[in-house]
Amino acid sequence: MLSSISNLFILERAIELKLNDKTESIFKAETVEKLYGILTSDAVDLVLRKSAAEQLTIILEDTKMHGIVKNLGMVEKILSYLNECIHVDGKLMESIVLPCLTLLRKLVYADPVVRLSLAQQSSLLLLLFRVSLIFQNDRAVLTETTILLCLLLFDEVARTETWADDITSNDTGLSTFSLPVAVVRRYHLPVRISAHHVVSPNTVVVPFSSECLAMKPVSDMLKMAWNLSWYHGIENLLQLINYEKEAEIFLDSLKLSSEDILVLKITHTNYGLQYCLNSVIQAGSHRDVRAALTRLSFYILNDRLALKSSSGSCRMTLKNFVWQKAINRFLQVLPASVEDEKLLVDVLRLLNKLLKEQRSSLDSDHLKWILKSLLKSKPKSLLGLLVRPESQVRDEIDEIQTAVRQQLDKELIRLFNTLLFCSMSVTDREGLELAGSFRTELALKLLQCLRLTDAPHFYGLPSLERTLRGMVHVTALPDWSTYSAAVEPVTICKKYLTGLLEVISSFYVEWGGNAMSFMGKGVTKSTVLCLLHLSHEMMAQAKDTDWISLWSLPYDNSEEQVLSQLGLAWLVPLWVDRDPEVRFTALGIGSALTSLEIGCIALAESCQNISGGLWGTVINILLDQSECSMVRREAAFILQNLLVIPIPTEDVKDCVWQGPCVHDEESGLSQTGKPALKALLYHCQFYEHVNQMVKHCYLGCYMFDLNSSKDNLIIEKGGITDFDDSLNFWNAPSSQSQSSHSQSTSETMVLSASPSLGSVTELRATVPTNSTSFIPETVVDRLTAQGQSDTTTTESPSQHDSPMSAALSKQRAVVTPALLSAVCSLLHNLLVVIPKDTGIALQQAHLLTALSSLVSADLLERCILELKAPFGHPCHIEHVKAQVLLLLQYLSSMSQLLKTCLLVDSQLVIQDDLLKPLLGNSFTILAIRSKDGLDTEITSVLHETWVDFFNLLATLLWKSGQISFPSVTEALANHCTAIIDNICDCIHLSTKFPALYMASLQFLSVLLNEEGRRQLQDKQNICQNPTISFLLDHVEGCQASVTQLTASIIQVCERKSSKDVLKEVATNALLSLLAVSKNAQKCALEVDLIDSHIENMKHIHAQLNLDSLKPAKAQKKKEDNHIKQLRCSMQLLRNCLFQNEECKMAALKAHLVPVLHSLWPWLLIDDSSMQIALHLLCVYTANYPAGCASLCWTSGQPSLPTARSAAGSSLMHNILKLASQVSNDNSPVQQVVFCLLSNLALSHDCKGIIQKSNFLQNFLCLSLPKGSHKNPGNVSTLWLKLLLNISFGEDGQQMIMKINGFLDQIVEMCKYKHKSSQHLALLILHNICFSTTNKPKILANDKAIAVLSACLESDSHAVQRIGAASLWALLHNYQKAKVTLKNPSIRRRIDEAYSLVKKTAPQPEENELHAYYLKCLENIVQLLDC
Repeated sequence: MLSSISNLFILERAIELKLNDKTESIFKAETVEKLYGILTSDAVDLVLRKSAAEQLTIILEDTKMHGIVKNLGMVEKILSYLNECIHVDGKLMESIVLPCLTLLRKLVYADPVVRLSLAQQSSLLLLLFRVSLIFQNDRAVLTETTILLCLLLFDEVARTETWADDITSNDTGLSTFSLPVAVVRRYHLPVRISAHHVVSPNTVVVPFSSECLAMKPVSDMLKMAWNLSWYHGIENLLQLINYEKEAEIFLDSLKLSSEDILVLKITHTNYGLQYCLNSVIQAGSHRDVRAALTRLSFYILNDRLALKSSSGSCRMTLKNFVWQKAINRFLQVLPASVEDEKLLVDVLRLLNKLLKEQRSSLDSDHLKWILKSLLKSKPKSLLGLLVRPESQVRDEIDEIQTAVRQQLDKELIRLFNTLLFCSMSVTDREGLELAGSFRTELALKLLQCLRLTDAPHFYGLPSLERTLRGMVHVTALPDWSTYSAAVEPVTICKKYLTGLLEVISSFYVEWGGNAMSFMGKGVTKSTVLCLLHLSHEMMAQAKDTDWISLWSLPYDNSEEQVLSQLGLAWLVPLWVDRDPEVRFTALGIGSALTSLEIGCIALAESCQNISGGLWGTVINILLDQSECSMVRREAAFILQNLLVIPIPTEDVKDCVWQGPCVHDEESGLSQTGKPALKALLYHCQFYEHVNQMVKHCYLGCYMFDLNSSKDNLIIEKGGITDFDDSLNFWNAPSSQSQSSHSQSTSETMVLSASPSLGSVTELRATVPTNSTSFIPETVVDRLTAQGQSDTTTTESPSQHDSPMSAALSKQRAVVTPALLSAVCSLLHNLLVVIPKDTGIALQQAHLLTALSSLVSADLLERCILELKAPFGHPCHIEHVKAQVLLLLQYLSSMSQLLKTCLLVDSQLVIQDDLLKPLLGNSFTILAIRSKDGLDTEITSVLHETWVDFFNLLATLLWKSGQISFPSVTEALANHCTAIIDNICDCIHLSTKFPALYMASLQFLSVLLNEEGRRQLQDKQNICQNPTISFLLDHVEGCQASVTQLTASIIQVCERKSSKDVLKEVATNALLSLLAVSKNAQKCALEVDLIDSHIENMKHIHAQLNLDSLKPAKAQKKKEDNHIKQLRCSMQLLRNCLFQNEECKMAALKAHLVPVLHSLWPWLLIDDSSMQIALHLLCVYTANYPAGCASLCWTSGQPSLPTARSAAGSSLMHNILKLASQVSNDNSPVQQVVFCLLSNLALSHDCKGIIQKSNFLQNFLCLSLPKGSHKNPGNVSTLWLKLLLNISFGEDGQQMIMKINGFLDQIVEMCKYKHKSSQHLALLILHNICFSTTNKPKILANDKAIAVLSACLESDSHAVQRIGAASLWALLHNYQKAKVTLKNPSIRRRIDEAYSLVKKTAPQPEENELHAYYLKCLENIVQLLDC
């Protein structure tokens, strides 16, 4: 069909398209409608429909009729017919294809609108192509499809408006289908049509070559291209010493001028940069150096103005140059004059620009070179310039000199800050040592610069602000105080604390706070931020908690001349500062200090004079809806820390920590401890406020104030003129970048050990609110209003409104996920302190449902997809990354809260409206592939979130597995393969991230244990969801993943030491996996797990024997370790063999039984190990005759039957001996050993040994309770199960009947009303009735016949069936039984049972059993009657 496709649309003759567009028409509209009705009617024969279509093709020669058929929908109908012909029933519809194509061609040719709409449908073009292929032998159909394709494909260049500007829209004539001449000449068209545009109107008229050369731009280009080509590139051209002499052979028009050569030198980056560096090195004056530095600055500026970075950029080129030589002398030699200082300012400015461009990718060698230059020439290095002698300070009389030195200080601080940032990426030992020494040395220099007391420039605020900003950058790095050989880290921290507290006391506290102080806006912010960093450093470096007392601020009251201790109360004014970043950071200091118990006590004591105290103040900040989220978040951290210290249940006066204190002014009563906490939370409506936070949480990456206007902004700015300029940042929409005054805060990197310490790194991700949230009215009275919520006398803000409604009526600031993360941690602590009250409150407010459904996994997936987008804007990517980190941290906190709820009360979580969405979200998040294009930071946080979710799910299954397991299975089924793959990845991270490794495998263990429990219970799956076993073994995508998972866990078990906790977790997971998955067992078999563990058992046996010869005390620990390994190997083998014949065959070949036989003496001295070994043998012998027979061998190979019985030393004999010893013990070992004997009793060989060992005589020794209503006991049940299995074979039936007194014993046990024991005894009696040898003995026992006949009158249908089947068995082929069973009492019971069963309608599920019972009775009656 496709052999002639290349010539398919080449027609022999071109067709001329003509339609009649006369003014009058000879056809009537009714005729056209009738014909169309015939064509489209399914009831009409196809021959008539074809005739109607052909008549319509004639009628449509008249274009006046086109509008009628188009209104009737002819175009759509024709397309549906063509589709039906191609896709549904081609043979049936092919007769009308030709007229339909003709009709469509005429409509398309006549109407440009129809042609345009159809030309844009690629499916129609494909449809016509398929019609052409199918009907390629029909020339008429092929002609029509070819013409149609031509009209549609060339429609764009045929439209009139593309080439005729003078055609008006009111032209009523038929539009002409015309093509450009170029198209007509180029293609073999199937139609003859008119052409237009011999010359395209879009053709550019190119001037003659002589005119081009006369133009200067062209001649310059030609001249440049000629020279570059002649000298084979720009490098060779620039290396010419005498260009004029070399270019003498050129025409004058091709010679480069000196300006051209200069342009080449400047624009060629390599040459230009090298020239500038050489100029700096060879400069003879400051002016020459400054000029070269200026040119270098222009190259850097050009890089920044470029649309995208390229390999030829200045930054990339400088990496290949030795630019350090040009800069080195300026870093080594200190300036000796003002001109030297000016030049150094220029050098430092250039160096700062270079480092800023390369900050994220600075070469470590370059960084180490700079650090060495700064450190090796101490004290005469650039670091020394920060601290000038007092004489130099006094000499700064000249304004120019002062300005130069201020600029020099500014550039120095900027350089040091950049170096601090770059030093974070150093990883080698030398670099880390240099970076650490630089940090500590810079910290000491900045401390000297802070000289506040007796300093002539006491009020040099710009200098002070620069110093503090440098201190912010230094203290933000961990261990910044530890690299000094002369000064202890704690000493440096104490000096820093003293200096910073002096700033606070001098500029802030004594002046009544920010409202009256004339300290600069950056000073407060930087000072408080330094203190926050310092708190973390002191926490890490201090060996005790005495450092907390150093934070207390002394306050000298000159009026009373009493030296009082202000304590930590200086923090409180900072908590209500007008700058939200100051409030945030000051509360961060509070959260850091309260992370220690002594800090909580000190801060609480310092806030005693404030209304409400510490608890009321912090809760008021947290619940203030007009406050920004980052401030409220730190308040939540403080509350979280306060709850860590145990709070007394009752009012205890002598207790150091009493918790909150609530006072009722009306009654005069006070409460402390937990009652006060409950009252405080109730009065301030804490949980209702949290619910509002959740409802108004903003999860987006950007936020815009849609209600703001230009006038409002002007009014706001006018109303806050006393504010600092940093508030302009808060006025603007949050998508704008932060101002320079908040940059130090946003770049602060504090590595906190726990969430309760807070972290400043999230500043860049928080969403600020409008400036109206920070107007003075909202904060000026906070100190007087703070804590009122913890007294019972607080009045509502309104006479008619509740406190809650009044609070909600305020302007609400944005709630971010970071705030809710802190709230989740706070709720976690509340659950621990007051679990019952918190649980009730969470249920009443429906908080857990709201918190768990806030962040959907779909939102997180969309954000991660944005991060993986290849061409995302860097700024947007950073914002989305921050959003993802916040969402992940929230999910982590939320899952920790839910886990705590499960531990306190599982009913809080296992509700359908909460559980099912939670599980869907959880497994979707756990299915995210962390390897696909995510950076290290996000991957790390994602893994931490996984840890919390795995722990949550494991706790859920552990606490309420029976209820939640179906829902967990249903949710897991949607992401099974991805989650198993991710667990494999977690296993490979066992060294880097052991917490994730352990959490994932613990979840896997608990999940598979629940699946194993479900299988053992053998309950039908109520919901039609696939089981875990089905997912692991039968879902196509999961099978390979399960194999990989099993192999990974086995590798961990083999690599890790037996004492390693990680191996224990992996072993538990492997045990669970092998028990429920056939794929896992298959993988274990393929990797020789069975052989390796049997070999390990042999090795353990040898070690135990060797150790037994050594002194007992020294070898006790070793022996315990060997026994532990032995148990582990036997458990793994047990689960690997579970219901798997291939694995059992492998164990048989590996001589499992002989190994256990050799270990038997060691197992006898340890009941736990014996129990595990017996379990292993139970699994091994279940439904595996070859395995049962192997227990009868006296050596590693099977022997003759005579030898087996004669030897008496097989494992079977040992098991019988063990069972005899514990036959009346009722111990776990007894239960397992009888289960094993029940398995072995089905084997002919084992029954032979049992018979010859006289073991069954012990059955007669059972002590049965008197009274039929009592339970005969567990031992009796075990014996009955064993005897039942023996009785399944005729040899076993005869064997047990040979026991003297057996029949009387079993008949007595049949009389017990205990359901399980009675059924087992009756079944044994039922089975022995089938033996011809036994029938006379049974019939001779009146008690046995009485028991069997009494079964027919039992209330249990099962007992009835057993009795009837037994009687039928006795009668079958044994005439003597009739005599006994024709006894009138027995016959009466039989007849009554038979009559009753015929009348009874059985339940649907008992149809087969009822029919069997009826059949038994029918046969009994029939045999007795004959």
